[in-house]
Amino acid sequence: MTSPLDAKLSSTLGDRSANSLKKAFGMLTVGDLLTHYPRRYARRGELTALSELVVGESVTIVAEVIEVVERSMRERKGTILEVRITDGKGILVLTFFNQAWRKNELTPGARGIFAGKVGEYRGIRQLAHPDYDLFEAGDDRDSGPEAKKWAMQPIPIYPATSTVASWQIAKALGVVLDTLPPVDDPVPLEVRTERELLDLGQAYQLIHRPESDAHWRRARDTLRFHEAFLLQVALLQRRQSLREQPATPRTAGAELAGFDAELPFTLTDDQRLVGDEIARDLASDTPMNRLVQGEVGSGKTLVAVRAMLAVAESGGQSALLAPTEVLAAQHLRSIVHTLGPDRAARLRPVLLTGQLGQAERRKALLAIASGASRIVIGTHALLGDQVQFADLGLVVVDEQHRFGVEQRESLRRKGALPPHVLVLTATPIPRTVAMTVFGDLDVSTIAMLPAGRIPIVSHVVPLADKPGWWNRVWARLGEELEQGRQGFVVVPAIDAATPEDDLDALTDDPADGSADDAPDAVARPPATVAELTPLLRAHPALAGRRVEPLHGRMSTDEKDATMQAFARGEIDVLVATTVIEVGVDVPNASTMVVADADRFGVSQLHQLRGRVGRGGVPGLCLFVTAAQQGSLARERVEAVAATLDGFELAQVDLELRREGDVLGASQSGGRSSLKLLRVATDGDLILDARAAAGGVLEHDAALSGHPALTAALARRLDDRERDFMAKY
Repeated sequence: MTSPLDAKLSSTLGDRSANSLKKAFGMLTVGDLLTHYPRRYARRGELTALSELVVGESVTIVAEVIEVVERSMRERKGTILEVRITDGKGILVLTFFNQAWRKNELTPGARGIFAGKVGEYRGIRQLAHPDYDLFEAGDDRDSGPEAKKWAMQPIPIYPATSTVASWQIAKALGVVLDTLPPVDDPVPLEVRTERELLDLGQAYQLIHRPESDAHWRRARDTLRFHEAFLLQVALLQRRQSLREQPATPRTAGAELAGFDAELPFTLTDDQRLVGDEIARDLASDTPMNRLVQGEVGSGKTLVAVRAMLAVAESGGQSALLAPTEVLAAQHLRSIVHTLGPDRAARLRPVLLTGQLGQAERRKALLAIASGASRIVIGTHALLGDQVQFADLGLVVVDEQHRFGVEQRESLRRKGALPPHVLVLTATPIPRTVAMTVFGDLDVSTIAMLPAGRIPIVSHVVPLADKPGWWNRVWARLGEELEQGRQGFVVVPAIDAATPEDDLDALTDDPADGSADDAPDAVARPPATVAELTPLLRAHPALAGRRVEPLHGRMSTDEKDATMQAFARGEIDVLVATTVIEVGVDVPNASTMVVADADRFGVSQLHQLRGRVGRGGVPGLCLFVTAAQQGSLARERVEAVAATLDGFELAQVDLELRREGDVLGASQSGGRSSLKLLRVATDGDLILDARAAAGGVLEHDAALSGHPALTAALARRLDDRERDFMAKY
C-alpha cells in the first residue's frame, strides 16, 4: 500500500531543496518533512526579549527595524550596512558587508523573523549576515479585527541549521501541504472518534499552518497519540510474537526445595512473590521474557539462582551474562558459596571470560558443550561462535543496559528451542519507560530490602563553594578507616592521556545530561586513577594505609586478585573507575567517595552508592563536585544525595534525559525516535494508547483489516528497527 507520505521529497520540492533537507536533517520522504514539527510558535505581534540573548547562541527572533545606517569601511574598500532592530526594550544590530541593496527592504518599521549567531562588538550584541524573512503585511494595516488576527497568528519556528533556516523549512512544508493528497489514517476511526482526534491529514495542516493556538495544540495532541499508538501496537505485536514461540517447560522440585531449606535467612515477601512469577513462567511451554528490577542489594541475584536451579533440575543449563570480568568472577564465587559445596559439585558452575588462558578456556568450553556445567557465568565471551550449549534453558542478563540487542540475541540463539530469558536491573525503571522500552516484557519489582540494612548517609561536597573541603574528604575517609572499615574512591578516568579508555566502565551518553551538559564539567580535566592513587598514598590522613588501583585496563587476574585482597581486608582504599559500579560486594566497605561526581549519570551515582553499607556497618557516600550552584550537573548530584529511593531517582533521571531510541538498539539517552511523545510526562496518554492498541490487536492480531496501520508501522520501523524487533 503506497502512501503519499512515502513520496520522495525531490518529486515535490525539486532536487535542490530536497538535497538541502537531506543533508541538514536526513529527510528523504514527504513523511520525513511533515514530522519535522515546530519547536515553538512565535507571533508577528510578539516582540522577543533581545536583552536575554546570550553571546554565542544561534537564535531565531521576531523584531522590528528602527534604523538603517550605511557607512564606508576604514581599512578596505566597500561598505557596511548596520540595521538596528528592537523589541521595545533592547537593541540588536544586524551587520551586512557590501550588501547595500538590503536597505531597500530593511526599512524602519519593517518587521520579520531574524536568525543568526549572537556576537558582540564593542559591547553591542549583533548578528553578522543573518538570515531573515520579513512579514508581507505591515504597518499599513488598520487596527481592525483582521489586523489583530494577522498579528496574533502563530508562526511555526522549526529546528534549523546554519544552512537551512526555519522559514525555509516552513516554505517547503507549504509546498508539500498545498499538494498533499488525502492521507489514510493509521488510527482506526472508532479509536479517533472515541478520543475526539483529528484525522492525520488535518493534524498535519494545523500543526504547520495554525490560525490559533487552539489549532496547533489540538493537532499536537492528535499526533502525540499517533506516536504512542503506533509504538504500543509495535511492542504488543512483538510481545505476541515471542509468546507464539515454543519453549521447554522447566519445573522446580527437590533441588530448589533443598536449597530454600538451607538458606540462613528468610526470603522477603517481594523475593517470594517474584520467585513465584518466574516459576510460573518457567513451567510454561512459551518462553519467559521477564524483567526483574530492584534496588541495589534487594536480592535479585538470589532470585536468579533459584530460577537456575529449576532449570538445572530438568536437565537444562543456565547462562548468566555479566557486563564486566570483575562482576562475572564475583558472581561465580557468590553462586558457588550460595549453592554450598555438594550442590556446587553437582551443578559445576563455570566461568568463561575473554582473558582466560587457553587450557582453562578449552576446559570451560568442553564442560559447557557436554552439559556437565549446568550454570555458566561469563562476559561477552559467551557470545562467541565456539561456545556451544548442550541444552540452554535460561538466559540471565545482569544489568541489561550494558548489552546491545544483538549481543542478547546471539546468546538466545544458542538454545535448540528459544530459552527462557530473565533480565535483571538495579536501575529502577519508571512505569512509562517499562511500557515503552520494555513494553514486550513482563516486569517484576523487588522493592523491599533485606532486614538489617542500615540507610546510607549521602553528602554533596561542593568544591566550587567550599574548596577547602577537599582535604576534609580524606580526613573523613581516614576516620572510617580508623574504625577498621574500608573505602572506595571512584573517579571518571584511568589517566589523563586516555580518559575514556576504561573498557569496563560505562559512561552515560552525554545526551542524557550525565557529564557533558555542564560547561564546568567539560572545561576541567577529570580526576584519574593515575593521579589520585599516589596522592592518597601520600596524604597524612591516610598514612600507613594500603591504597590500590582498580580499572578496566588491568588483566582479569590482576583485577580479580585486587578485589579478593580488598574483600579479605588487605587493602584499605580502592581507587577505581566504574568497573566497581555494579555488583561488587564487600560488607566491610563503609565509605564511597565519588570524585567529579557531576561527570556521572543519576543511575550511576545511585549504583555506586549501593556498593557501601552492605554489611552491618553504616554507609557513607561523599559526592565531590566542582560544578557551580544552579547548574544541571550540580542539580543531578544534589538529587541523588537527597534520596535513597531509586524509583524516585529514576523519574528524576528520566526528566533530565531523553528517552533514547525506544525501538532501536540504543537504550540510554542519545537520539530519540520519538518526535512529540515524552515518556517522562505522557504516562496517562501511553496507558490509553496501549489499551487502544491492545483492543485493535485482540480483534485483528494480523492487522489484515487495517492496511493503513500496517503501512504506518512499516514506515515507522526502518530496517534497523525491524531487525531489532525480530531479535528482541
